[in-house]
Amino acid sequence: MNSSVNTMTPSQIVAELDQYIVGQKAAKRAVAVALRNRFRRQQVSEELRREIYPKNILMIGPTGVGKTEIARRLSKLTGAPFIKVEATKYTEVGYVGRDVESMIRDLMNSAINMVKTEHQEKVRAEAQERVENQIVELLLQQSSRIDPAYHNNAPKIREALRRKELDEVSIEISVQAKSPFPSFEIFSGNVAEEIELNLGPLSNILGGGKKKKKVTTIKIAREILLSEELEKMLDQDQIIDIARERVQNLGIIFIDEIDKIASRESKSGPDVSREGVQRDILPIVEGSQVNTKYGIIDTSHILFIAAGAFHMTKPSDLIPELQGRFPIRVELEALTVEDFKRILIQPKNSLIAQYKALMDVEGVEVEFSPEAIDELARWAWEVNSRTENIGARRLHTVLEAVLEELSFSAPDIRGQKVVITPAYVQDKLKPVVEDRDLARYIL
Repeated sequence: MNSSVNTMTPSQIVAELDQYIVGQKAAKRAVAVALRNRFRRQQVSEELRREIYPKNILMIGPTGVGKTEIARRLSKLTGAPFIKVEATKYTEVGYVGRDVESMIRDLMNSAINMVKTEHQEKVRAEAQERVENQIVELLLQQSSRIDPAYHNNAPKIREALRRKELDEVSIEISVQAKSPFPSFEIFSGNVAEEIELNLGPLSNILGGGKKKKKVTTIKIAREILLSEELEKMLDQDQIIDIARERVQNLGIIFIDEIDKIASRESKSGPDVSREGVQRDILPIVEGSQVNTKYGIIDTSHILFIAAGAFHMTKPSDLIPELQGRFPIRVELEALTVEDFKRILIQPKNSLIAQYKALMDVEGVEVEFSPEAIDELARWAWEVNSRTENIGARRLHTVLEAVLEELSFSAPDIRGQKVVITPAYVQDKLKPVVEDRDLARYIL
């Protein structure tokens, strides 16, 4: 866990989430307490620590109100391994579909990539220096590829490389040959992993470990050699150990659409397919040992956040055992017009800020009047109330409809300033919204 997060109180965590997500105080408080409890758990005796399990969270609310974003921002805040899975993915093939244990394997892969990136940044400067030395040596050997003024002059070559003057010069380098094994994407996650685990060592014997010659530009060669150098400088065993520790103690899995696997009684009896998936997920959430190519992962202290709209079902339709594993229930509220206004301008990554930045690239200054913001929020709320309620995602479609003509013509009006007014918004949206059939497709 990030050291700065260790000292954050729940109220400070909520304040951090407020910078990106509007409203939904109950959900923010729930995840803030869950995060703080992880820190508290690390401070108790080891014997008691093993007995303290995370209180998993069930978020209930319509789409587009911030359920996924809360979980995603929480993981970024903590530096914790995070993945989002959809419960329905486990029902697509036969009764069960994808192996539910694959979510743990995916989480471990995410952690490996996260830790590897962190370690690469620590040694990047040294790796870049090594690559520069390699390229200088190669250019001295392949002097026919460069201007005679550089021949046998390593300092001059080095200066030119740093000024990127030689980026387009061709150079021959030795690169790692790819493994001859075909892709195993056609298999389900666990089968592909077993094949990779069992056949991986053979790749070096059958060509995967050999070098091959390649002619490319220095710009591309620098990237290839840097990637190889970074890999050589990493301690893979250490990365795996750190990643495994993070997954087991800090990992967060967001299970979306859990309402879609809630069992509903029908004339023909309970839905066996849905209940079967719940029973497959249950051991993972309860705490079990999952085999991955990086070793055994204990899921006992992974935080699970499940979410669903529960329009057609209710949380009590989940099997009792699974219900019991999500003791914290929070209901997220549908967005109001005022919420839409705040979403447009308040978050650090607000939509208005994004669109202004995009137009600024074209040399066009875009200004939204306060009244235009009100009008955009009102239209988004109105379209949601008339058609399917997709929450804050509606703002994307509304803004695209309003700014589509400006986005298209921006390169031709460089240097101009465009003010978005309520009349401008109405002019772009009113014809579409008033035609209900058209609105269903456009907005």
